[in-house]
Amino acid sequence: MLVKSKAKYIQSLSQKKLRDEENVFVAEGPKIVHELLLCKNVPPIEIFAVQDWLESNASVLSGLKQEQVNVVSESELERISFLTTPNKVLCVFRKPAFVTKDHKIILALDGIQDPGNLGTLVRIADWFGIQQVVCNKESADVFNPKVVQSTMASIARVEVLYADLPQFIKEHSSLGVYATLLNGEPVEKIGKIESGIIVTGNESKGISETIQQLATRKITIKRIGEAESLNAAVATGIVLSHLI
Repeated sequence: MLVKSKAKYIQSLSQKKLRDEENVFVAEGPKIVHELLLCKNVPPIEIFAVQDWLESNASVLSGLKQEQVNVVSESELERISFLTTPNKVLCVFRKPAFVTKDHKIILALDGIQDPGNLGTLVRIADWFGIQQVVCNKESADVFNPKVVQSTMASIARVEVLYADLPQFIKEHSSLGVYATLLNGEPVEKIGKIESGIIVTGNESKGISETIQQLATRKITIKRIGEAESLNAAVATGIVLSHLI
């Protein structure tokens, strides 16, 4: 049975302030929750799941205490879910902890405000082995439930930092700075890189003029058709496929 106070607590985690205070985030659905339970750097705090999911995932739950696992009905899950269609399980996790180190390739995001785009960009970074993403403070919060769902557990493997992006780029400019723009040189002519900060801009405004001025190279994806632009995550995936 779902205790009212717990339901209220989970619903409160829709607010960034409370997620930050508690140092937690919420993930939902069998695939992402199962994968996160296998990650050592995101300890589960509490799980709310229907009986059949708990029974079929007993092996990954063996290390949890009884009070951490809550059996709920479909209707109770619906009350606490952030999804349009709740899916068997919701889990509150501790935010991931990462060992600070220098990275040769970094993905920098200048004002990515759409949660789905940000989550997909973190997942793309994970696909290409990029372990650090740096966002400016105008970007969406990576622990927003919608962002978490879009990362598909990559949130546990990719360190996402928020910083004064121009200052961060200046401090790491020796890596090389690649700004993705509509009027840059074709990315396929650059070849593979061993180090660099690859910058993706806001969905509608692109990369700010300040950051453009810090770019070592301005790059673009050759357009063949008539589309005006590409989705930020799609464009980043194409760029990384050429550079990494």
